[in-house]
Amino acid sequence: MNILFYLIPKNDLVYVYDDSSIHQAMEKMEYHRFTSIPVINRKGNYVGSLTEGDILWGLKERGMDQHLDTDELLVRQLKRCRDNDPVNINCNIEDLVMTAMHQNFIPVIDDNAIFIGIVTRKSIIAHCFEQYRKVQNAEK
Repeated sequence: MNILFYLIPKNDLVYVYDDSSIHQAMEKMEYHRFTSIPVINRKGNYVGSLTEGDILWGLKERGMDQHLDTDELLVRQLKRCRDNDPVNINCNIEDLVMTAMHQNFIPVIDDNAIFIGIVTRKSIIAHCFEQYRKVQNAEK
C-alpha cells in the first residue's frame, strides 16, 4: 500500500514558515482551530511542528508581564517541545502506523527533504478499521 493514498498535499494544508511571526502563526491556528501545525522553511524543508504549548511557553519564557510584540517574534525563535517526526514518501504502511501511534499527523517529505504534505492519524485508523472489517467479513 502506497502512503500517497492517504496524503493531504501541502497546498491543501495549513502550515507556517519558520520566518513567520508568532502573531501570524497564532492567527492561523486560531482561525483553523488547530493545536499544532507544521513549520517549513522558505526552501520547502520540514522544520518541525509548532504547538499552542510551544507558543505559550515561549511567551512565558520571554516574560508575560512585559508587553510582547508577537509581530516581531518569529516562529524559528521559539523552542519547540517536540516535533512530529517526518516520514519519507517511500515508507511502508507499517512505519506510518507506528509513527502515528505517537503523533496526530505525520509530515511527509521527499528524497530531498522537501515537505510535500501530511498523513493524519484519522486516515490511518480508518485504513486499519477497513482492513479489520475485511478480515471479519471474510471469516463469516
